[in-house]
Amino acid sequence: MTPLIFDDQKINREVAFCRVYSMNSKEKLEKLFLKNRISYFIEWQERSFFARLFGGEKNKEKVVFTIRINEADVERATELVQGIDSIKLRRLKEDS
Repeated sequence: MTPLIFDDQKINREVAFCRVYSMNSKEKLEKLFLKNRISYFIEWQERSFFARLFGGEKNKEKVVFTIRINEADVERATELVQGIDSIKLRRLKEDS
C-alpha cells in the first residue's frame, strides 16, 4: 500500500457559509445553488427547550438554517446571494 502524499496541496473542505432565517429565502438559495452547480448542506438549528416553552406564538414559526458549502465555492456563492432577504453571511477566516 502506498502512502498518501499531500505536499503543498490545499484540501477543499466544507465551511459554514451563511445563516438563513426564512423558508422562502432557503428555497431561493437552494435553487440558485443548484442552477450554478454549487453543492451545499443544510443544518437545521434546533431551538432549546426554554426557547420553545417561552418563545411565544411568533417565535414558534421562526426557523434558522446554517448552509454549509465547499470552501472553493465561497467567492462565487457570495456574489450569487447578494440581495436575497433573510440571509446573513458568516465571516470566514482565511488560512495562510
